[in-house]
Amino acid sequence: MKKEDVFEFFSRLAADNPHPETELEYGNAYQLLVAVVLSAQATDVGVNKATRRLFADVTTPAQMVALGEATLKEHVKTIGLFNTKAKNVIALSEQLIADHDGQVPADRDALERLPGVGRKTANVVMNVAFGAETFAVDTHIFRVGNRTGLARGKTPLAVELKLEKVVPQPFRVHAHHWLILHGRYVCKARTPECWRCVVCDLCAFKPKTPAPKVKGAAKRGEG
Repeated sequence: MKKEDVFEFFSRLAADNPHPETELEYGNAYQLLVAVVLSAQATDVGVNKATRRLFADVTTPAQMVALGEATLKEHVKTIGLFNTKAKNVIALSEQLIADHDGQVPADRDALERLPGVGRKTANVVMNVAFGAETFAVDTHIFRVGNRTGLARGKTPLAVELKLEKVVPQPFRVHAHHWLILHGRYVCKARTPECWRCVVCDLCAFKPKTPAPKVKGAAKRGEG
């Protein structure tokens, strides 16, 4: 995608959604970190449903450790891989207390040293909690980057590094949210909804998906 097309691409996404935000519910950086860890291979809707009661009582690593792994599992048992995730949440909470005075570090390398925290999770926390210009490549961004021609790569890291190079200011802080939401609601995996896509003409994907026909619609002029 040409440099001027990339700028236009993000200009249109920004105009369509000026204030993009994560769909995970959280009250502070620690709750965000926990929610993102829980969201791996799960939907934001499912995570929010599980964490509403949990986050009403637990706002700090110390409170999570006091809650205990068994009780945490009861809160998150509706989320996939909940046993492993609960174990990681308790372990990362203990490590935050031991190494960071109970605070979430604003450093990607430090975040990645926490149990259950990979590069994507660290990038989300850095971006959402601390306003860093990071690109958390999930399945949606990986698909949109490759399908549109914006940032092609065979791995999430390759797509992330390409985004680092091509995304211009003033779009860098919110870029990954625009791409996630676009992939989640418009540029869908099985059937991209090209007929209502604001960047359709800039996209390399062919053939474009036509609008679905409305069954039983009256012909114009009848009636």
